[in-house]
Amino acid sequence: MKLLLTSGGVTNPSIHSALLQLLGKPISECHALCIPTAQWGHPMCGPTTVQGFIAASPEGLHISGLGWASIGVLELTALPTIGAERWVPWIEEADVLLVDGGDATYLYHWIRESGLADQLSSLPEMVWVGVSAGSMVMTPRIGAYFVEWPSAPDDRTLGVVDFSIFPHLNAFPSNTMADAERWAADIDIPAYAIDEQTAIKVVDGSVEVISEGQWRKF
Repeated sequence: MKLLLTSGGVTNPSIHSALLQLLGKPISECHALCIPTAQWGHPMCGPTTVQGFIAASPEGLHISGLGWASIGVLELTALPTIGAERWVPWIEEADVLLVDGGDATYLYHWIRESGLADQLSSLPEMVWVGVSAGSMVMTPRIGAYFVEWPSAPDDRTLGVVDFSIFPHLNAFPSNTMADAERWAADIDIPAYAIDEQTAIKVVDGSVEVISEGQWRKF
């Protein structure tokens, strides 16, 4: 699986170019599945924010509104009730998974419960485009600072990559570089703080920061 881990989506030409490199063909020829599941686990998200992502309204412009050949919705909480024989072909036919933000621990829970985690290793050409929690879920842990789901047992996530991510750098009063420094001190593994103009591209274990903004590696 090829990863484009962002804070705010495909927000500038550099990130857009990196996405095209991962896809290997124009966006207009690629079929996407949107995964909104993380939003249900975060108290600041709800039906209107999910609608913005799925309908490519201004809130979803930088991920679902890029001009995909087609867009479908993959709601992970529904998958255990319909059987893998139905939904696995949907993933196999897609070029890219667009994974929105919310709570990363909630998303992690449903990636495992749905069975999606078991499929990821069999999708070497799939592109995973994460926004915020959709990126953080690929890391080993997110830090207690970002856990909003009350039922989360801890801050662990998938561990597909070996670093953690502090998103939305300087986008909110509580996401300053000083906040990122305190967070990184508790994470105790390699970590990146990234703003809305930054992404991390990961292919075959090779990590590259793509940025027209501000970022820092700890």
